[in-house]
Amino acid sequence: METIRQLLDGLYGAQGGRALERLAAVLARFQRRRAGRGRPFSERDIVLITYGDTLQSAGNKPLDILHTFARTHLNDAVSAIHLLPFFPYSSDDGFSVIDYFQVDPAVGDWDAVMRCGNDFDVMVDFVLNHISARSPWVSEYLAGRPEFSELAIEVDPDVDLSAVVRPRALPLLTPFTKRSGESVHLWTTFSADQIDLNYKSIDVLCKMVEVLLYYVARGARMIRMDAVAYLWKDPGTPCIHLPQTHAVVRLLRAILDKVAPDVWLITETNVPHAENISYFGNGNDEAQMVYNFTLPPLLLHAFAAADTHALSDWAGGLQAPSSQTTFFNFTASHDGIGVRPLEGILPDAEIDRLVRLAIAGGGGVSYRNQADGTQRPYELNITYVDALGVAGSRGTADHAARFLASQAIQLCLPGVPGIYIHSLLGSRNWPSGVQHTGHARAINREKLDAAEVLAAFAAPDHFRTRIFFPYRRMLAVRRQQPAFHPNADYEVLHLHRQVFVIKRQADRQQRLFAITHIGGPPVVLNLRPHGGSGSMRDVLTGHGFDGAAVAVEAYQTLWLVTGA
Repeated sequence: METIRQLLDGLYGAQGGRALERLAAVLARFQRRRAGRGRPFSERDIVLITYGDTLQSAGNKPLDILHTFARTHLNDAVSAIHLLPFFPYSSDDGFSVIDYFQVDPAVGDWDAVMRCGNDFDVMVDFVLNHISARSPWVSEYLAGRPEFSELAIEVDPDVDLSAVVRPRALPLLTPFTKRSGESVHLWTTFSADQIDLNYKSIDVLCKMVEVLLYYVARGARMIRMDAVAYLWKDPGTPCIHLPQTHAVVRLLRAILDKVAPDVWLITETNVPHAENISYFGNGNDEAQMVYNFTLPPLLLHAFAAADTHALSDWAGGLQAPSSQTTFFNFTASHDGIGVRPLEGILPDAEIDRLVRLAIAGGGGVSYRNQADGTQRPYELNITYVDALGVAGSRGTADHAARFLASQAIQLCLPGVPGIYIHSLLGSRNWPSGVQHTGHARAINREKLDAAEVLAAFAAPDHFRTRIFFPYRRMLAVRRQQPAFHPNADYEVLHLHRQVFVIKRQADRQQRLFAITHIGGPPVVLNLRPHGGSGSMRDVLTGHGFDGAAVAVEAYQTLWLVTGA
């Protein structure tokens, strides 16, 4: 408990002792129902990202439908399921949580979540920055109950908050009226319905640690820390990545190391790369994984510009600080494609190119306010599938091949892959969802009829079929290659601007060259100067190659192992 005590002293000063006493009582009540698998990262780790109700069938609970689908169709392809918030909520498709301890009955129940955990590791969202304005906790706060009196962050609207980094083009403060009649302005980083929690309060800290341990007790193997960068507020500062925020992350890591050391923390921080990876800490004291937010827009740029140089330069520096940490590599999620992570990597003109691409592909763009009052793009609202389409080829075999090439690059990078279900299913934009909800992000959150999805799989020329089956095969093959261990050695090779090449090597077990052509004329590569032998085999197809003359067609992927 010494590390925990030191962190609490740093956060709460003279109140650190009281905080330790309160927290020790929380930990003493924690009882884990089922021990985790207790294993480190491996090449077999692949995470499916999905809402619990993405797949639906009349008369059945969506969580059961999802579990059956995954067990039937993805058992060899993924090891884990990230269940996006499945709690009762009031807005933001689950990220405005009303009750942290309940499963939305429209989706399922805790037994269904735990059944998923019998077959797959489960990642649960820990929405720790904010809570729904309709939460009973907020009602207790507005009613003046002492236990909840410091739940929210009250701010005088005349206070200068111009230094605060904003992820939205929305007001930072929202007025509320307490039962006593007092009017207050509360900090609401993301929307008027999402009230930021006050971690300067020991009561709030202890309540949220209880939430964290409740998820672990119900089998959560991975904890996704949503919007964690904005956790600690201090007017006059940017209120992002503050030292106290990192201290809270270290505190939660120390708590898990004590009571559930096999559980991984994953930070979600949609910010420039250097800021993002700061949540690794020293490699042993903060998150085990960080979302690799630079990958989605930079990979998209490579295809849009028909040039892999910027992607290759960046990928060459993907070094995690220790063997206990790695990247969570994804290209699509329930959110849009964030472009802030491109700051310092690409010029504004190239970011504007991606904005035009999203609009041409039937998507939209969300903006954020800057300190000078101007707005800049924050994210592209479009499915990753349609972002990879080009005029005249959308929905065709070429479109499918181009998209699959992008996913192949994601799969070969150092880290653990996260695969959004709509990418795996080849889902297109959902404009009617945007019209119905009024929210741009709905374009990537369509609810699907499970029977219709399965019927599409039975049609060889259906776009979903062209995506799902080759994608699933890539995932299954990837899980069998020791060279794709998250921490295996790697080297990005700059061999041709239209080909991405990375060499992966797991000690003496396997050397693998992952090669993907991003489009254009065929290219012939010579891998021998880089350790490619005269006899090589593509593990995706079983075909043999000579390392001195490897021919690659447009959108083709080769995973070549030496010594074949």
